[in-house]
Amino acid sequence: MSAGWHTQEPASSEGIPLQKGSKALLKAYYANAHLPSPMGGFLEPLSVRQESNGAGTILLECSSSSLRFELSVPKANRAEKAKVKAAQEAGDVPLCPRHEDPVQRLQRIGGHLVCPRCGVRFGRPI
Repeated sequence: MSAGWHTQEPASSEGIPLQKGSKALLKAYYANAHLPSPMGGFLEPLSVRQESNGAGTILLECSSSSLRFELSVPKANRAEKAKVKAAQEAGDVPLCPRHEDPVQRLQRIGGHLVCPRCGVRFGRPI
């Protein structure tokens, strides 16, 4: 018999990495569409995490099985960063180049412009 009340490890905040079909899931996520789950049902976004290299990670939960999955979001490419910089120089509000409907304003977080919905850094504020 164990010495404590709990006999299992505490739950982790991490999920199962999604790799198969991740490009289609990202495209649906950017368009604010339903994300199909590998277990049936749909994936519901729980949280967004910024990575140290400028990429992002989205923690998702399956609506039918309550399993948690992680979807990796690639870091911004040069064209996306240039689009954000051009918008700043023109005096416009910098928007995430990946989210189209609804559009998402970039937020200033720790000296960077970050999308709160995908966790990707798109440059520094001017």
